Amino acid sequence: MNLKPLHDNVVIEHVEQDDKTSGGVFLPDTAKEKPQEGMIRAIGSGRVLDNGTKLAMGVKVGDRVLYRKYSGSEVKIDGTEYLIIPEKDILAIVDKVPAHA
Repeated sequence: MNLKPLHDNVVIEHVEQDDKTSGGVFLPDTAKEKPQEGMIRAIGSGRVLDNGTKLAMGVKVGDRVLYRKYSGSEVKIDGTEYLIIPEKDILAIVDKVPAHA
């Protein structure tokens, strides 16, 4: 992928949801919700403040994040769907905790 977002925008690749609920029920594609979790694949250089200084990004490439539902613009590149959203629409970084912790 050769896509470089501008300013405080990030490019997110959707993370596929499980086909099965925690109770073991299989979900058809029509029953799945729009994904709100993804992997950051590219980030912009940061937001420029009114005084001209640049605010560094709080996320980095490779972070797994949760983002607002219905946010951003969807694009398809080389058969893969991406979402371009402003950093402010990222709600949290998902930190996978080991099972033994």
